[in-house]
Amino acid sequence: MLPFESLLKTLQTGSGFWNPLVWIVAIIVALLVVLIIRGFGKKDYKKGTSQTQAFLSGNPEYDKERMHIKGSNVYWGFSEILNWIINLLKKMHTGNVSDYVLWFVIIIAILFLSIIIPAGAI
Repeated sequence: MLPFESLLKTLQTGSGFWNPLVWIVAIIVALLVVLIIRGFGKKDYKKGTSQTQAFLSGNPEYDKERMHIKGSNVYWGFSEILNWIINLLKKMHTGNVSDYVLWFVIIIAILFLSIIIPAGAI
């Protein structure tokens, strides 16, 4: 087992040094600075009151079901613009795994050729 004194020695590296005592002091100083800054906070803050509610631009906070925004609402513009592509992909969807493997092989072949052909032309 290593003696405790060897753990406190400075480790010299090519790009700097490592001294655990320096790091411990730096962490303690950082924690003291955080506690001092936190001490300047408001003293009248009370947990469990209206102070802890989210600010919704002055609007009341309703229950979660009424406040929830559905994904279909978030992506409405995208789905309206790309509706023709979505319908085309729905028609192509068969549910057969071999079809998906075939599409995967075709796409990989196209990507492979798009990398190999320009590289060979150089």
